[in-house]
Amino acid sequence: MSGVDRRKLIYGGTAAALTGVGAAAYTAADTPRAEAVRQPRRAAHPGVVDVVADFGAKGDGTTDDSRAFAAAYRWAESRVDDHTGRTVIDVPPGKYLVTEPGALLAGDRPRDRANGLRFRGAGLRISEIVFAPEKADGAFLCVNDDMWQNLAFEGLRFTSGTPGASFFSSYSTGGAANYRFSDCEWMGEWEYGIALDGTNTNSEMRWEACRVGGAYRKAFLYSGLSRRSARPEQQDQFLNYWFTDMNVTYEWGNFLEFPYGGSVTCRAGSYVVTGRRPVAHPEYGFESAFFRFPRAQHFSSVQRFHAEDIRFELRGPDTVVIDCAWSGGTVHFNDCDDTANAFKPFAPGLRAHRYTLGPRGPLVRYDSCQLTGAHRFRTDASAPPPVCVRYDMCLLASHGPEDGFLALDEGRDGGFARFVDCVTPA
Repeated sequence: MSGVDRRKLIYGGTAAALTGVGAAAYTAADTPRAEAVRQPRRAAHPGVVDVVADFGAKGDGTTDDSRAFAAAYRWAESRVDDHTGRTVIDVPPGKYLVTEPGALLAGDRPRDRANGLRFRGAGLRISEIVFAPEKADGAFLCVNDDMWQNLAFEGLRFTSGTPGASFFSSYSTGGAANYRFSDCEWMGEWEYGIALDGTNTNSEMRWEACRVGGAYRKAFLYSGLSRRSARPEQQDQFLNYWFTDMNVTYEWGNFLEFPYGGSVTCRAGSYVVTGRRPVAHPEYGFESAFFRFPRAQHFSSVQRFHAEDIRFELRGPDTVVIDCAWSGGTVHFNDCDDTANAFKPFAPGLRAHRYTLGPRGPLVRYDSCQLTGAHRFRTDASAPPPVCVRYDMCLLASHGPEDGFLALDEGRDGGFARFVDCVTPA
């Protein structure tokens, strides 16, 4: 039965030619198996396709599988009915070389908004997609141009084979939202992991049990690319991002950078920067930050950050936990620990938590945390901040409240901070 199409055996009937915009471009000359681009009629098809069995991908790490993935995506796009997707694309065990930008996802029809598409691998480090475009600048493996909501990626490893390529470009004026990544991993050197642009939505995104490895010239998640927005400030409508049970262990770069928007929750996991930027960045120098919020002015209700049950490993002075310039909102660390290297000589000099405080805060709170080094606070001399910073039942491993824990501007005092039942160095 090796010469018989397995789907004909399973579903029966006569195969019909693949339909839909874009799909007709993939002919016998484009794929190793002509029958791979033919599927049963939509009504009889269960909505699950396999990039190897159905579209001829090799997954051997050397064959360019761009056409196979592009054909699988166009097939999924052709099945959208009443703006609903109903398609699962399976990626079996293997290492898939992809050189064409947008081959995995090319949502380039914003007038035909769609809801629901799932990419399903065999598991972490079992199904790997290596993105190696000829030119890295502006090249994204996935592109969603205001078209798709409810996208899911499961059990996949994404590797940048061309240093400086990017994983995902998401542009939205209301049509791109609700992404879910579970049991996924990123490796290699990227410019952006996921770059958000547009004027609205790009919200409700979650990452669960994923590993963020590799390196990032800008950031793994960058909110507010502003390449196409007529009114960049509208990107403050981007909000609600959840990271749960993460292994964030990467070489250098920023993990989350939010020039705009931001209602962010990071709960449970290990966060480590293992190295140092190879060359100084014009904006960051040699530093890498887990959480970078560099812009002061925002709309209401989009300045909220919560970190809970996270172990931060600070391996040197170039690692920053948070650098926040918000002029309001809330920042909350609960049951977090960055003292793994508190015994090392560089630890007392760390300034890994940094804030700019104004007359409206932000409100900053640390509950039951273990903290190394000093916390840096920049203040506006013309408008002293209110009491807006609190440490409650925290272990201060390097300095006490009156002995250098608050790193302040010259001439300023720490009247904005309160310490409640904290433990300080002997």
